[in-house]
Amino acid sequence: MFQNVVPVNKDRHAGKKIRQTADFSFASQFHIAYVTVHEFARVAAIYPVVFTEDKERDQFRPVVLMGLEAGENLFVDKAGKWLASYIPAIIRRYPFALTQVADDDSFLVCVDEDSDLLSDTEGSPLFDEKGEPTQVIENVKRYLAELQQMDIMTRDFCKFLTEHNMLTPLNMRVRHDGMVKSISGCYVINEERFNNFSDELFLEIRNKRYLPAIYAQLISLAQIERLVMLKDDQVEPTDHPDAIAA
Repeated sequence: MFQNVVPVNKDRHAGKKIRQTADFSFASQFHIAYVTVHEFARVAAIYPVVFTEDKERDQFRPVVLMGLEAGENLFVDKAGKWLASYIPAIIRRYPFALTQVADDDSFLVCVDEDSDLLSDTEGSPLFDEKGEPTQVIENVKRYLAELQQMDIMTRDFCKFLTEHNMLTPLNMRVRHDGMVKSISGCYVINEERFNNFSDELFLEIRNKRYLPAIYAQLISLAQIERLVMLKDDQVEPTDHPDAIAA
């Protein structure tokens, strides 16, 4: 999604504007999107929520599946319209992002200079005539700061799942266009292990307020059938596909 991310500053971006648009074509080739634990309840009604492994950082990250294979986003049509009622926050924040300063706990607001949303002529200015940040920048700072706090809580949630061996590889097959396709390479919460936890550990999960996120993730897997239906609709109308647990 991000191609050329640089810190926002008045010298470099004094004349730049940000366009408000409902065109999500920039996300049309992304089949996954990172989500925070606070989004689980909203996204679970639309997208499957799974976990991917970041081996370099030795951690897991929750994502929503938006396509059955790399390079496709079944929720963005040819006109760039998003075909769902909820859009993941990481998509909505584009083209802005936070980048941590090396050897520091502070963050810089950055922008993707290759984004079509950044313009010299259209949209709301990033800086005023005096070189001061406009309300656009202030709103972006506030929104990104909120997401950063959500990200910290999400990392803690994933760490808890890992420490208690709650994640297991997803192995599912779906029928599409007369063929069987395997969905693998990601992880889900192991419901059997979760149900066998001691009362003490279950109370700890409840006290950490992780229960809604856990149940939302488990329920969300039914949305894999929605992905298959959306993909089938791109080809030709067919009967509802079957999801087959491997």
